Amino acid sequence: MAAAEPAARKRRPKGHFAAGRAKRPRGGGRQLEAGMRGILITCNMNERKCVGEAYSLLGEYGDLLYGPEQFSDHEERLSGSEREEDEDDVEAALKKEVGQIRASTEQKLRRFQSVESGANNVVFIRTQGIEPENLVHHILKDMHATKKKKTRVILRMLPISGTCKAFMEDMKKYTETFFEPWFKAPNKGTFQIVYKARNNSHMSREEVIKELAGIVGSLNPENKVDLNNPQYTIVVEIIKTVCCLSVVRDYVLFRKYNLQEVVKSNKEDTQQNPSSLTEEQNSKVVKSEAEGEEKSSEEVKLENKNQGEIEAESKGNDTLTV
Repeated sequence: MAAAEPAARKRRPKGHFAAGRAKRPRGGGRQLEAGMRGILITCNMNERKCVGEAYSLLGEYGDLLYGPEQFSDHEERLSGSEREEDEDDVEAALKKEVGQIRASTEQKLRRFQSVESGANNVVFIRTQGIEPENLVHHILKDMHATKKKKTRVILRMLPISGTCKAFMEDMKKYTETFFEPWFKAPNKGTFQIVYKARNNSHMSREEVIKELAGIVGSLNPENKVDLNNPQYTIVVEIIKTVCCLSVVRDYVLFRKYNLQEVVKSNKEDTQQNPSSLTEEQNSKVVKSEAEGEEKSSEEVKLENKNQGEIEAESKGNDTLTV
């Protein structure tokens, strides 16, 4: 009996620390979740290189638009003040470690910070202190004008200005307010809805499109569907239990926000120009499109009927993609 007690005491700390480590999410707690804003990027089988390209490209244009990034030494002062804790105490040591990780994450929130998206070939760059929609539109506008290719593995770069839980009631409640800057009377415009779900099987594509289109119609019956060249494209990107939302301009002109395609020459470019937005409009406009890398995709067509009643029907190779 006496010999068994020391053995039990020996094993307990191990279990204690193991439990503490098991609670930490992968990536140091940096995962895509509701409430985040940022840029969703699709790539071709090389996520590590994609992140590197994203940091380089976003850093280049971010410095041009917002100036060089400033850093704080608050984290160092915070860490120094915590060194006085009693490191001999197991509980205190564990709390200190968790606190330092948390402080490091919070204080080192860079202008651009990669977080785990929850899907293969998808990278999410969380933004801090900038408007992702303005930045991405500026990048695409410049690449469209210069036709200069700047990335190899990045396919689409989609600004995400709103995220919520990927459940129908949450999405309806969130979008009733989220859509207001573009579609609430007296504001109005033509639109289309683009839907994509990854690692999620509980959402119905048709139901989501129908409900969101209905909300747009309820905000102003003069909002009309246009699948050829809409003023706005509503992007719905669902990854696991997170719904990423955007309202995007120049979606058709900028080749569905595809960095590889936007630099290619096309006769249609001479007939269209990127939308010119005032500073006030830029503060409202949000962009994003979420689409897989497959060339063949099922399309959904939305039509207005009798004061905003909208129905969805399947159609091949149009503009609303899955």
